[in-house]
Amino acid sequence: QLVYPYDFRLTEKEKTSICYLSFPDSYSGGLGDTQFSFRLRQAGGQRTAPYEDGGEYNREAPLTLQRESAHYFGYVYFRQVKDSSMKRGYFQKSLVLVSRLPYVNLFQSLLQLIAPEYFDKLEPCLEAVCNEIDQWPPPAPGQTLNLPVMGVVIQVRVPSRVDKPGSSPVKQFNQENLLPAPLVLPSIHELDLFRCFQPVLIHIQMLWELMLLGEPIVVMAPSPTVSSEMVLALTSCIAPLRFCCDYRPYFTIHDSEFKEYTTRTQAPPNIVVGVTNPFFIKTLQHWPHVLRVGELRMSGDLPKQVKVKKLAKLKTLDTKPGIYTSYKTFLHKDKTLIKRLLKGIQRKRPSEVQSALLRRHLLELTQSFIIPLEHYIASLMPLQRAITPWK
Repeated sequence: QLVYPYDFRLTEKEKTSICYLSFPDSYSGGLGDTQFSFRLRQAGGQRTAPYEDGGEYNREAPLTLQRESAHYFGYVYFRQVKDSSMKRGYFQKSLVLVSRLPYVNLFQSLLQLIAPEYFDKLEPCLEAVCNEIDQWPPPAPGQTLNLPVMGVVIQVRVPSRVDKPGSSPVKQFNQENLLPAPLVLPSIHELDLFRCFQPVLIHIQMLWELMLLGEPIVVMAPSPTVSSEMVLALTSCIAPLRFCCDYRPYFTIHDSEFKEYTTRTQAPPNIVVGVTNPFFIKTLQHWPHVLRVGELRMSGDLPKQVKVKKLAKLKTLDTKPGIYTSYKTFLHKDKTLIKRLLKGIQRKRPSEVQSALLRRHLLELTQSFIIPLEHYIASLMPLQRAITPWK
């Protein structure tokens, strides 16, 4: 319907894809507001963005937060409410923020401020917001940014490559007499890992292994929100390593890569793909790992943990949550971690503390994998004193 600012160039193919990806493609007739995200392959050759900084940002940012050159991220705020004046009886509209940066927390929080106003006031609202965003400082790794928009100041720190992995963000709030008090985001990109992984906590090691190996995984979820959060949580679980395979937090049958992913003549590509349309149960049956999840709930008790089932048992009508795979793990389940998290649920420990426990555990797994490799590679290198430019 409208692309703003007007000089932002998208190809027709990209526009069509964004339109399809901006609406829930599932049977859950949820009313109200929904937020989710997607990732889209850029169509046509490389296009330089007006704000390119000669790669300086990418040199200083952590690998997992680098600006992508071949993909766009889309952050969606979708509203569906009953409205008898509309032909279909419903008001259905999405506001989508398109960026090359994977700042899921910042952009979803920004949409929560803008979208309700936009649905009310339409284009003038976008114009005002874009004028404010134009004044924002560029993202600089290691710095805390104050981002004024619609009478609110969002304050967030961009992580830097020199940050120690697993350390909590530095509390360095330079509140230069900010009025009103800023909306402080604890992280620019981190999800509530504990909430995302609640139904699969006991299989966290298996999922970590599958991500490390870049195995093809389908996440089948009841809504784009659950699908995109689960895919992003999975790809982030090998941090500080960057997940180098492709991933699609939300994918529909209208996507231009649909044929590429559903063909049975070749092995599935190395990709993590999140889907909601039941049609995919049939078309992606041949994939080696299928994770079916139900609605994510923040409840006081541990949701029923999904079971690992043989792939052959994935019937077209089988909508039971579970991990359908014949993969044999190398690691044993970490019972002490699961006990600690269970105790946390009983004691009503805040979700961010549970997420921090989970994140630290995954970081230790990744580091214990990297360290022997680093030692081995170091042993292949000549000694520093033996390296000279003359021989």
